[in-house]
Amino acid sequence: MKIYYIFVPLLAIFCVFSASAQDISHPKHEVRAVWLTTIGGLDWPHTYAQSTASAKKQQLELIDILDRLQRANINTVLLQTRIRATTIYPSALEPWDGCMSGIPGKSPGYDPLAFAIEECHKRGMELHAWVVAIPVGKWGNIGCKRLHSRHRNIVKRIGNEGFMYPDNPQTAKYIADICDEITRNYDIDGIHLDYIRYPEQDKPKPSALPACRRNITRIVREINAKVKSRKPWVKISCSPLGKYSDLSRYRSYGWNAYSTVAQDAQAWMRDGLMDQLYPMIYYKGNNFFPFAADWQEQNHGRSISAGLGIYFLSPREGDWSIDMVRRQLYFLRSEGIGHCFFRCKFLLDNVQGVYDFVANELNRYPALIPPMTWADNKPPMAPSQLVYEPKTRHLSWQPSCDDTYLYNIYRSDTTPADICSPENIISMRSSDQGITLPPEHHLFDIHYAVTAIDRYGNESEPSVFTIKGLWKK
Repeated sequence: MKIYYIFVPLLAIFCVFSASAQDISHPKHEVRAVWLTTIGGLDWPHTYAQSTASAKKQQLELIDILDRLQRANINTVLLQTRIRATTIYPSALEPWDGCMSGIPGKSPGYDPLAFAIEECHKRGMELHAWVVAIPVGKWGNIGCKRLHSRHRNIVKRIGNEGFMYPDNPQTAKYIADICDEITRNYDIDGIHLDYIRYPEQDKPKPSALPACRRNITRIVREINAKVKSRKPWVKISCSPLGKYSDLSRYRSYGWNAYSTVAQDAQAWMRDGLMDQLYPMIYYKGNNFFPFAADWQEQNHGRSISAGLGIYFLSPREGDWSIDMVRRQLYFLRSEGIGHCFFRCKFLLDNVQGVYDFVANELNRYPALIPPMTWADNKPPMAPSQLVYEPKTRHLSWQPSCDDTYLYNIYRSDTTPADICSPENIISMRSSDQGITLPPEHHLFDIHYAVTAIDRYGNESEPSVFTIKGLWKK
């Protein structure tokens, strides 16, 4: 059996010009995400790790969740990592949350964050550490109590809840230290900030809003500086309120990011402090479509993924229909906006058939995560030294440069191997330098391509090879 492989120059340019010919319902690049909640074990875990056996059961539960997400071609997991001044990893700054072991302050006997990262990366998914910024929980709970005892000047009480105090510059330093600890110790793909705003229980007065926006922006800026100085490829994102501000034709009815809770999220994108936004557009009709379009229009060349409140599909939560969610998702795709489901459990529970729709129709084919071209747009070199063993059907290769991080593999019936169509992706974001191809009987040539991607998601030109068939087309 003869094998041919070549480097195909300028194929990436061809992809750009042929993109308009692709079916818009199946883009090659798109953020497809879920919020995976750990507080109270809402999404995971549903069992406590108090022994070796129960820890294994907890891990298998996450594996099952990730397997099902992979089948729906979800490529990004936002995992709740800092919960309420408590964590799901061994932190030098804050205590363990009780969701893992069942006992606040006690380790589950393993590192759930490290485990989740490893399992996500095995499946070609990114993992972003979801950090709840301002709320620190019930006043007497372990996280709030310990934080207040050590840093009285950055914690305030509102009713029975504790909150970090955005007005104090030490708050920015403390939250940035949390994000830096995670970035330093783990191979995360992103830091995702939740509740990076003033609490609704203590909304700023209109006259105080400019100063309050500066206070929240100070926190974002310090996080950005710490994370990017350590690992510049780690994405920084947040989940602002779903409406940035009033639009010319549509009002926000007094509940928006900019003038209610002091989140100047569009400026964070403009000024390079954020790489992605996941606005929580948990609305319908004219409270959804024009505001989603506004976020995309103000993306400043960066990534917008709309947060969808699919929990409203549950009869206990709202009266949404699956058809309305379908319309929202196809609108987002037509506008080049990614999607993020809140919460993971409602997707996997297939409420009103939402999982079936996502897995079998919307996300029928895989999608690569859009590259961070605003940070770095130089692709790595293509893989080299392809070797194919016909008896074992194993293909291997070597990296051609130090910038190589992961690999994508494509299978195509056309020549040169088509890397523009997502339906041709057979493996993505793999760290392995080889793949065993499935056995198949073929009359015509089969064309394969291997590309390298760097830490920023830039993709190399392909290294292509052909398995000869019996007949010529």
